[in-house]
Amino acid sequence: MAVDDVDGTLAAMGPLLRAAREHHGATLAGVSRATGISTSTLSRIETGRRKPTLEVLLHLSKEYGLSLDELAGTAPAAPAEPRAAAPLSFGDDKVVLPLTRYVGGLHAHKHVLPALEDPPARPRQVSHDDYEWLCVLYGRLWLALGDEDVVLTPGEVAEFDTRTPHGVANAGPGGPVEYLIIFGPQGERLRPRIRPAGGRTAPAAG
Repeated sequence: MAVDDVDGTLAAMGPLLRAAREHHGATLAGVSRATGISTSTLSRIETGRRKPTLEVLLHLSKEYGLSLDELAGTAPAAPAEPRAAAPLSFGDDKVVLPLTRYVGGLHAHKHVLPALEDPPARPRQVSHDDYEWLCVLYGRLWLALGDEDVVLTPGEVAEFDTRTPHGVANAGPGGPVEYLIIFGPQGERLRPRIRPAGGRTAPAAG
């Protein structure tokens, strides 16, 4: 693998590691206690502000019960698997596709939740540093944010401080759900330059 490919794979692992932790039902503090990796290091890796070392990946691979190839999204798919392009899949759970491959700044990735046959339970909630924007592309997404429950439909957007306990699930039944997530360092927010009416916003003071 070329150096650029290695750097790109490492830079894209943040959202995959975050998805693996959330699927495992663990908090940053819990993973830190189990692996000896500081919560700040884990947070910086998950948000793309730091590349993971081999030592860190070995600890996380053991903690999450995933191979290094699975953590990197490079594991080969089974021959009969029609979704061979999916970089990381958790069995019948969500698929995560990183859309950015660099360290630091804002990161984006796409999630796909499978269709359900039965009504879902309330989403399991997690909390951590950073800020998140979520946009539903297809289906109906159940967002449990603190004590509030909201069902988002295609085209609807939510933004929130991820220190607030949050979780998502397919609000089904009826089909899969696809949504985009953009997340960045704590306190950073998206800054609209063009309003719906077509007018350019005034620059921020200072």
